[in-house]
Amino acid sequence: MTEQVNKAGPLAGVRVLELGQVLAGPFAGAILADLGAEVLKIERVDGGDDARHMGPAFRHGDALNFHLFNRGKKSIALDLKSEDGRAAFESLAASADILVHNLRPGVPEAMGIDGPALCARHPRLIYCEISAFGHAGPLQNRPGYEPLVQAFSGMFNTNGGPDDPPIRIGASVCDQGTGMWVVIGALAMLQQRQHTGRGGVVSASLLETALVWNAQKADAWVNQGQLPPRHASGHPGLVPYEAFDAQDGPLLICCGNDRLFAKLATVLGQPAWITDPRYASNRNRLEHKAALLAELRPLLLTAPRAVWQARFEAAGVPCAPIHTVPEALAQPQVQALALRLPVPGEDFQLTGLPLAFDGVRPAFSNGAPRLGQHNTEFHIAAPVAPTENTP
Repeated sequence: MTEQVNKAGPLAGVRVLELGQVLAGPFAGAILADLGAEVLKIERVDGGDDARHMGPAFRHGDALNFHLFNRGKKSIALDLKSEDGRAAFESLAASADILVHNLRPGVPEAMGIDGPALCARHPRLIYCEISAFGHAGPLQNRPGYEPLVQAFSGMFNTNGGPDDPPIRIGASVCDQGTGMWVVIGALAMLQQRQHTGRGGVVSASLLETALVWNAQKADAWVNQGQLPPRHASGHPGLVPYEAFDAQDGPLLICCGNDRLFAKLATVLGQPAWITDPRYASNRNRLEHKAALLAELRPLLLTAPRAVWQARFEAAGVPCAPIHTVPEALAQPQVQALALRLPVPGEDFQLTGLPLAFDGVRPAFSNGAPRLGQHNTEFHIAAPVAPTENTP
């Protein structure tokens, strides 16, 4: 079991300002907080981060996803349109090492807190900006969300089988992936600052992240003039390498080379496949995929998947049952990793970082903050939401 203890993380002493909304920016902030940084979440006084209200109230009036992506942070509510709010922000920026935001394009410039302007006033600041479509090009000022970027980037058309409609990837891989790139960029620039004494601007976007996740398909098109066909659970270059139905459920089988295929054929009682010229090499199996799968599928229907899994694992054939989320969480292997961590002061657990340092997984320092909970700690007046009559 991976140990997890409360202690200062590797980023202890680093201060981060996060002007994050919903997911990409807050996820970057959550990673940095889990690594030990002090993350000050700057929120609007009138409601704060929209994620607080995205879904039913879970605890303290906030939605579950807000708790997940904002654990370990401090909340400071500021009206950045007011003189006092801007002055308080400027004071915080002067003491910060890293700033992360995913504000709508044009908003930072309008408030005078864009990268060049803020870094000119605070040269040591590492300024991380996240946008939907990138920092250049005709769409650079267009806002966007995860499904829009998945659709725009072509990701919808790489999922599912050849006859399926375009399908969204269920996880928010663009939002969370962009948050990860920002953390990588911030840490790289933090190291560079040790030598130069200066920060700078790190730019990332959901579209660039989507294009990188889709790089195998895009590079095949650019360099070979063709796209790999959609293979549902399969692989365009390996056979057999996909899900098959057993008597009681699907089982994923991955023969990544000819040696593994020979083991599969032996388990299935088909040693002739090993020398059959149609199946003897992976390239031949690709050419005769339909014929091979027509022989393979009926064999797998003769026994439950647990039986096949045991036989394949004993022979060294990579395979895995296709679980539901509850089934996956109940697996001894998943439980042994102890990825779900207690939230200090709360009665629930959340998923932590998927890494450990010397066998120790970073623990949560605290739960998600209430809106403006830490204003007084930084000598900032308690938040007052503006009214329609406020000039």
